[in-house]
Amino acid sequence: MFGNIILPLLVFLPMAGAFISYLTGRVSKPARDAVVSLIVLIEAVLAIVGLSLAFKGVRMDFVLPDFYGFGLHLRLDGFRALYACVAAIMWLMTSLFSREYFAHHYRNRNRYYLFVLITLGATVGVMLSASFYTTFIFFEIMSLYSYPWVAHDEKPGAMRAAETYLGVAVASGMVTLMGMFLVYQQLGTLEMDELAALCAHMEDRSALYLPGALVAVGFMAKAGMFPFHIWLPKAHPVAPAPASALLSGVLTKTGVFGVIALTANVFLHDKAWGNVFLAIGTVTMFVGALLAVFSVDLKRTLACSSMSQIGFITVGIGMSALLGHADGLAAHGTVLHMVNHSLFKLVLFMSAGTVYMRLHQLNLNDIRGFGRRKPLLHIAFLLGVLGITGVPMFSGYASKTLLHESILEYVMELQAEGHASGIYQFVETVFVVSGGMTAAYMTKLYIAIFWEKHPTRQAEFDEKKDLRGLSALAVCLPALLIPALGSFPNQLMDPIGRLTQDFLKSEGPHHAVHYFSSVNLIGGGKSLLVGAVLYLGVIRPFLMKKDETGCRVYVNRWPQKLDLEDGFYRPLMNLLVAVGGLFGRIADQLMDVAVPALIQIGTFFARCADGLIDGTVMLLNGSIFHKSSKHLIVTVGTRFTYFLGRLFDMGAALLNKTFRRRNPITTDFVYVFAAAYDEIRDSAHRLVRSVSFGLLLMCIGLFLAFMYLLMHH
Repeated sequence: MFGNIILPLLVFLPMAGAFISYLTGRVSKPARDAVVSLIVLIEAVLAIVGLSLAFKGVRMDFVLPDFYGFGLHLRLDGFRALYACVAAIMWLMTSLFSREYFAHHYRNRNRYYLFVLITLGATVGVMLSASFYTTFIFFEIMSLYSYPWVAHDEKPGAMRAAETYLGVAVASGMVTLMGMFLVYQQLGTLEMDELAALCAHMEDRSALYLPGALVAVGFMAKAGMFPFHIWLPKAHPVAPAPASALLSGVLTKTGVFGVIALTANVFLHDKAWGNVFLAIGTVTMFVGALLAVFSVDLKRTLACSSMSQIGFITVGIGMSALLGHADGLAAHGTVLHMVNHSLFKLVLFMSAGTVYMRLHQLNLNDIRGFGRRKPLLHIAFLLGVLGITGVPMFSGYASKTLLHESILEYVMELQAEGHASGIYQFVETVFVVSGGMTAAYMTKLYIAIFWEKHPTRQAEFDEKKDLRGLSALAVCLPALLIPALGSFPNQLMDPIGRLTQDFLKSEGPHHAVHYFSSVNLIGGGKSLLVGAVLYLGVIRPFLMKKDETGCRVYVNRWPQKLDLEDGFYRPLMNLLVAVGGLFGRIADQLMDVAVPALIQIGTFFARCADGLIDGTVMLLNGSIFHKSSKHLIVTVGTRFTYFLGRLFDMGAALLNKTFRRRNPITTDFVYVFAAAYDEIRDSAHRLVRSVSFGLLLMCIGLFLAFMYLLMHH
């Protein structure tokens, strides 16, 4: 009974609270802030209760049957409870931070909180979904209602980034929906448990690769996986910092949730599927890290970092599929790095928000030296840096160690069986180098903000305030969890991994993990060494230069023409629209030719009918009505309407002479039928024009859909 209450409350309470907060904000801004904090606090308490029940082995379901045909199905188990809790706590922390962040220089706060709370409910709905149909419904709500976060400032840059964000979300969502239709057509269900049972006995899943790939597209786009990551580096710099923390820390994980659910239930231990996502993860983690190394914008660097860390997680998903029943290390590493990344980006983006709300600048050359003499901000940011770079005794080290070990374990397995392992050794090298690039770009941020001095404004920066009040609590409390989890991984992190095994269909590690063994420490040390070399040998000499005053400044040497959105996607869409327009014009010309031809054919048959009607009328005039046989003279309408009108007029005359002598019929039916014909003809012309236009749009839409699907096969 409790499950029937807590599950819908977790999803729909924030959505209902969104409108309450909005109406309250129309009366009192402080009261609205209190309402928002109360709602997210209740949500966090409910989520923590749910997580505690999941640790006790309790599993709960809530089903709303026949909702839009397929029904809604929510479930609370280990993984779902974990990420519902992560989402609720992150919303709580960002809401506390938002009070100070939005206090100055921000408008539309009422609107922001409205959409933030609706998105909270939708995000939790995704994480608790037990069917892909339920996942899709809440996923699309989440994508739509998070759009105003990106567009919040309503400046040209923000509107363009929001346009990209929404465009990617809508296009990828349509592809995902098409994939779900195909999955349902083949398997007859979208329930995750039923899919797992059906697919477990399938020897050949090749027929599911196309539907599975289509379903995965929307999730990959939201997660920021290559090549659908284009929204991520654009959206984060323009969105408010609390929104950036949620976009990076939670909303990207809804995409990861979808990919994991698809992998665990449809493509469990499928090596072809695993190789594809291993390749996607490898490219994503490397490209994201590379973009972050070149970036000189604080929030853009963190956004590119999010892309890279999602790549690490995707590598774990791929390795889980490749390792089969021995996937324990990869499965645990995947989940733990998801949690760690959420924690890191909560701390780092809110720290970046502190810089922005004091200076309203994000370029490293403008904010360098700001963090000096700000101990709370310094400690919080440093803990986030140490965690994400994988320094031992910090939580990122534990999850990266598990992922790294899973790659090495598969290499050893292949070598033991006499198979080639070169490609996977290459993946392991990219993994280490990407970790090194993480250390390099995070070191760049840390040194620039907290150790370097601004050449002209350092005294002004030293007077700026440090973290304080609720903002300090929101940033520092999550930051302290990073060393706590990292210092006791066996006691604190392994139970989290075991909690999620059922969802991932994993048996867990077959041996104890010695996180601080010499082998693992050396593996982590390799990445840190690569990071030091990149920072000292690449960033300092090549990504900095002296300006006209002789001061060394950071420069972004990344070629603008390599921007995937401007260099590929937008030109491609423009081309598709142009080609679609060409096909539309061709279709319109065909309609211009076809319709007159059809009219001529119709006219021919109409003339034949006219001849028959003339003959019939002449026969009637010469026999029944005893009139002279003359050719039918049409005064109004057509011969057909004239003939019908004359028949009705004759019938009326007959009735007037017999039954209706006192109340004769005076209607001239020739004109009635002529008027009806004119009206039908006008309606038909309008219909033809509408159908022509509709066919034109349909041709364009079908062509664009075909080209889009072809591009992704």
